[in-house]
Amino acid sequence: MSTPAFAIVPGQLAQLGHSNLFDVLAKAVQDYGDKPAFSCGMDTLSFRQLAADADVLARYLRGPLGLQPGERIAIQLPNLLQYTIAIFGALRAGLVIVNTNPQYTAHETRHQFADSGARAVIVLDKLVPLVRKIQGDTEIEHLIVTSLDDLTHPQYSADEADVTRFMHALREGANLPAVEPERELDDIALLQYTGGTTGVSKGAMLSHRNILSNVLQAVSVIKPGDVEYGNEIRVSPLPLYHIFAFTANCIASVFTGFHSILINNPRDLDSMIADMKRHKITLLTGINSLFVSLMAHPDFGSVDFSALKWVNSGGAPLNTEIARRWQAMTGSVVREGYGLTETSPVVVASTAFTPYKEGFIGKAVIDTWMKTVDEDGQETPRGEPGELLIYGPQVMQGYWQRPDETAETFTEDGWLKTGDVGVIDEEGFLKLVDRKKDMILVSGFNVYPNDVEDAVMRHAGIRECVAVGVPDEKKGEAIKLYVSLHDPKLDETAIIAHCREHLTGYKVPSYVEIREDLPKSTVGKLLRRVLRDEARAQAGA
Repeated sequence: MSTPAFAIVPGQLAQLGHSNLFDVLAKAVQDYGDKPAFSCGMDTLSFRQLAADADVLARYLRGPLGLQPGERIAIQLPNLLQYTIAIFGALRAGLVIVNTNPQYTAHETRHQFADSGARAVIVLDKLVPLVRKIQGDTEIEHLIVTSLDDLTHPQYSADEADVTRFMHALREGANLPAVEPERELDDIALLQYTGGTTGVSKGAMLSHRNILSNVLQAVSVIKPGDVEYGNEIRVSPLPLYHIFAFTANCIASVFTGFHSILINNPRDLDSMIADMKRHKITLLTGINSLFVSLMAHPDFGSVDFSALKWVNSGGAPLNTEIARRWQAMTGSVVREGYGLTETSPVVVASTAFTPYKEGFIGKAVIDTWMKTVDEDGQETPRGEPGELLIYGPQVMQGYWQRPDETAETFTEDGWLKTGDVGVIDEEGFLKLVDRKKDMILVSGFNVYPNDVEDAVMRHAGIRECVAVGVPDEKKGEAIKLYVSLHDPKLDETAIIAHCREHLTGYKVPSYVEIREDLPKSTVGKLLRRVLRDEARAQAGA
């Protein structure tokens, strides 16, 4: 396949006339004005209020703090209204955002701050001691500090010279001269760090064009009449520091005029369900593990889902059986998507335009091309697995200050190597088989963990599961299954018997370990790598 040319997105970008991502909010103010943009708990920001607060924050960042367009600013916050102000304030100031997980350790935070060269951080007050611990190893010169209840109980004074309270910055910024972003579409908007599953965590350089293109690609899957711009209410539990939430629940929500209900702590299911009851929700964004937890909550059945149109799943693979259960309980379909940090992130989506195909995620969004290749880089036929390669306007510019790793990640003609094993059928539907390194080789047969997990999850008594490979003297590798349960009466024998009903012999796990809970990332993604490494260590590998 030759390198294709983009056909649709460039024309849409030209018609919009946007120069950078802040223009998305400026246009939303014109279209939606005083309608609610974001809510968190009992607090709400309209589009007009959000733009005004972002504008004065930008004035402060460029004025007293002296940050210049193109310099990096880290944001280390949970889902708060202040986060949305920080995002658009940084964009208005022309800065490059470095989204940082507020649950990071000092080691993880140090790496991200030092690698990005961020000069300032907007941070939760409880995290200031962590920043102080590593600040000397970074270029951080100033801390803008906020608290969970800053908007209702604002604090303005700070005791340290290099600390400014968030609310003070807004108040002072109102008295400063206006600033312009001074950024164009091909300038970097975001350094989004990968999870570090293959070596050190790397900053994907995402330009204003990358993210805005992906917004246009994401909204292109919406069928006319399915939603009404400016009149939808979407629950947004995924953290904004995650690329899926950043693009879909923040930038794209502003683009479409959706009212996004930010969930501060999705692990607090009581509060989340209370938020879901408070609003007549029409859309929801989540991931597989969240759907599992919600459906197991005793109050889930009391939520009014009559207005819920559909649910988007992204950030982690969606289990087919969980999607079935969700639809049976709520009446709403789960539309799965696939993407990567390096693709801003959306690549594939299940849409109203395409028929549902069980076991497949969906088709590529507009102006996006996919192909699968073998170990020699030769394209594999449709229907046969191979490493998935992506080409599109949402693909990153490369890894920050890592030209060698950037070169290794792209083919010579510009295709992104995802490291994922996929199957593309004759109609262009993608089935994600697994990460290359997660494949288990059992007696010469390739076993992909997702196949095993999908079969295991057909048992109603199983809550979550992860399959990994462990060394085996006879088979080369054997399958070990970790599970958490709905039904405490289930034991290993019953689970193995269930697997034998649904899996061919070599795919049946040799070992089952039942745990109260399985390890997850801060965005709720099951950590297969942690369990795989643990299992291999126990086996002496």
